[in-house]
Amino acid sequence: MSPPPQLIPLLHNCKNAYALWFKRYSDLGKAHRRTLGQRIDDLFIDTIEAISVASFTPKADKLPALRVAIRKLDTMKILLMILWENKSLKNDHYLELSIKLENIGKMLGGWHNKILKPDAPKLDFGA
Repeated sequence: MSPPPQLIPLLHNCKNAYALWFKRYSDLGKAHRRTLGQRIDDLFIDTIEAISVASFTPKADKLPALRVAIRKLDTMKILLMILWENKSLKNDHYLELSIKLENIGKMLGGWHNKILKPDAPKLDFGA
């Protein structure tokens, strides 16, 4: 059996954040699990997909996928905040997820800006 494929750091972080979210998702009350929870879950998957698309497209074509990922991630953060404000997500769970999503957002923003400004210092965004 071969080892699992190596993911770019950004996808690895998204996968780990999604695994954490999935644990919290199943703990949500029925009403929020079927509404905000399902929407957040969909946004997580869409974000992972957009990052995956960006990682496999030529450099000149990466920006649209990165912009989709950034938009979906920002929407996800707002919906998580709504869950937390409505006491459907515990403080420590919200904080743990928020920190992970903030880190992912910084990586996405850095990758996006690196493509826009190719002469900027090289940073490792995984693709």
